[in-house]
Amino acid sequence: MAHEKNHDYHILHPSIWPFLGAVSALVMLFGLVLWFHDVTPFVALIGLAGVLYTMYAWWSEVVHEAHEGDHTPVVMIGLRYGMLMFIMSEVMFFAAWFWSFFKHAMYPMGPESPMVDGQWPPAGIETFDPWHLPLINTLILLCSGAAATWAHHAIAHDNNRKDLINGLALAVILGILFTLLQAYEYNHAAFGFSGNIYGANFFMATGFHGFHVIIGTIFLGVCLIRAIKGHFTPEHHLGFEAAAWYWHFVDVVWLFLFAAVYVWGA
Repeated sequence: MAHEKNHDYHILHPSIWPFLGAVSALVMLFGLVLWFHDVTPFVALIGLAGVLYTMYAWWSEVVHEAHEGDHTPVVMIGLRYGMLMFIMSEVMFFAAWFWSFFKHAMYPMGPESPMVDGQWPPAGIETFDPWHLPLINTLILLCSGAAATWAHHAIAHDNNRKDLINGLALAVILGILFTLLQAYEYNHAAFGFSGNIYGANFFMATGFHGFHVIIGTIFLGVCLIRAIKGHFTPEHHLGFEAAAWYWHFVDVVWLFLFAAVYVWGA
């Protein structure tokens, strides 16, 4: 009884994961520099493996803390704030790419006068038809977001574990399909990353979004595994709630990319 917790706060035990994560990130960054200079890719891969292991182990401890009852209402407020701040940082990250795209689209640089001789898209660039594969991918991602919402409603309001699992499975499958179609689109692009500002902006903006789709799909996949194991309840499903927030953020960013880059920018 002397060790019984009588407050709403969770005091963390000393952990190796922040240190290991920082060292792994440093090794990965140093390895990427070596890789870009055609020295060796193995240092970067070792650092990446360390980062991935740190993420797995650290979040496993967070899940264990939740099962131990350490995620009190006060702790969950802090976790929600942390997730919201992370998403806001991602919003500013994508704002930089939109800024670059709009700047070069509205003020294309020409050989003599940027306002007269400039052309957007640059001469020789054959853009994608937004109403074919990009539109299909948009519908796929929106349907995936709807499936995640269905799953969230099932656990939060109905405590329906079957619909939770089905909704998450559908969201993951559609997320994987989106990534495959995006890879197919990249493989058939009539322009490259280098040599023109349109290609650089296009592949950086849509490529980073695709990277976020992969992360979100893994996030939802982990939630699916946890749902099958019976981890979530109507009162405690913060991990899935964070995944749903992240997935809807990915949806919204794609809508802006589709409207700005594929439709208006072309």
